[in-house]
Amino acid sequence: MRARGTARTVGAIAAAGAAGLGWALFEARWYTLRQVAVPLLEPGAPDLRVLHISDLHLLPSQEAKRRWVRRLVYHDPHLIINTGDNMAHPEALPGVLDALAPFLVRPGAFVMGSNDYYSPKPKNPARYLFDNTGSKTAPRPIRDIPGDELAEAFTAAGWQDLNNARATISVEGREISLVGTADAHLDEDRFPATEVITGRRDATNADRSPLHLGVTHAPYARVLRAMQGDGADMVFAGHTHGGQLCVPGYGALVTNCDLDTGRAKGLHGWPGARPDEPGGEDSMWLHVSAGLGTSPYTPVRFACRPEATLVTLTARNTEG
Repeated sequence: MRARGTARTVGAIAAAGAAGLGWALFEARWYTLRQVAVPLLEPGAPDLRVLHISDLHLLPSQEAKRRWVRRLVYHDPHLIINTGDNMAHPEALPGVLDALAPFLVRPGAFVMGSNDYYSPKPKNPARYLFDNTGSKTAPRPIRDIPGDELAEAFTAAGWQDLNNARATISVEGREISLVGTADAHLDEDRFPATEVITGRRDATNADRSPLHLGVTHAPYARVLRAMQGDGADMVFAGHTHGGQLCVPGYGALVTNCDLDTGRAKGLHGWPGARPDEPGGEDSMWLHVSAGLGTSPYTPVRFACRPEATLVTLTARNTEG
């Protein structure tokens, strides 16, 4: 009797594990578009729609993902922000350009992640559950993914390269100042020196631009502090995959950087309350995308659907 009971228990556990794995494999392909509104613009300003795309981790075979991304153009974004890790295979470049083709005729800006240059490698899946907040300082492999070619295609289309760089961009008649860093997870971030350009804010807050945005792949605290000190109104980041394997009702277990798990994905204030909340006057907005892909060696998600986000920048109320 005891043996039969033990066998039933083991069988139930195995069945639950198989069901959980099956769901996680399905969820990794259950793409969704999140929509959030951010009261960031001056009173009376028209809305500005920003499509935030991150962590595609595209494989040449992922035609369904390419089609899904292309259809996002029907939401008519004014500005595209791409926060890196577009490719997961040396031959993924044509697919990425196909997926993003409808957006390359629109204003855009981008930074790169590690998987825009280096192929993912097999790893022990258990490493996911241990501390992995440190950036990568070990010797790096030879670049085998055509990130330079991808960057050239983006810039040829008019997108702004923000890897350790600044830029200005005109969107719907509004001038926006931008600042970005290369991948902090690879210790390649070098915050760009402040430049004084007419119509843009500088470190002394003189000659302020109405809107100053930060863009980075991995939202390490040192990068966020630098962007806050630079006067950024809002920062866009990716890298975390939203935790990828989350606990329902609890959320992410890890972020793969030193960002706290409570900000693994979505819209938040940094470092404290959101700017529109009491006590948040000294905060800036932070949007972290859970991204659209995974490593091909861990093609699962749980309680964390793959996503792109339509961020609508709206006018502050007159009392804000």
